Amino acid sequence: MMKIAKTWTLPKPEKIGEEYVWKPAIRVGRHVPFGYRQDPDDCDILLPIPEELELFERAKEFLKRYSYREVSAWLSTQSGRYISHVGLYKRVKIEQKRKTESSTQRYLAQRYKEALEKAERFEGRQLGQKSYLDSSSTKT
Repeated sequence: MMKIAKTWTLPKPEKIGEEYVWKPAIRVGRHVPFGYRQDPDDCDILLPIPEELELFERAKEFLKRYSYREVSAWLSTQSGRYISHVGLYKRVKIEQKRKTESSTQRYLAQRYKEALEKAERFEGRQLGQKSYLDSSSTKT
């Protein structure tokens, strides 16, 4: 059974020097997220709006000192595009969740790699020796 994504996945920007390089995204639902606009040629492609995305990055920093309502009002005023405090909250939480999940996946991948290396070393040591079961069955 195919799992359908309930939220859109925005590509992570590349940071070159002090500037971000934003990438287009694939549209999942009917909602166009803040910082993106629909491509006029293809309704399934979302094109980045660098000015809005840069403001959104600054807004995330402001959330350390101000409420979601205050930051969403500032962001709406600065960008000229409305974003509610709930929309801002959801967007920030989704990004935090993805960041946590990706770091967990990297950690688990490293642990699995180490376990595989240990298992291979253990099996390599066992190849030239009798196993525990072989030596116990010959003593009878």
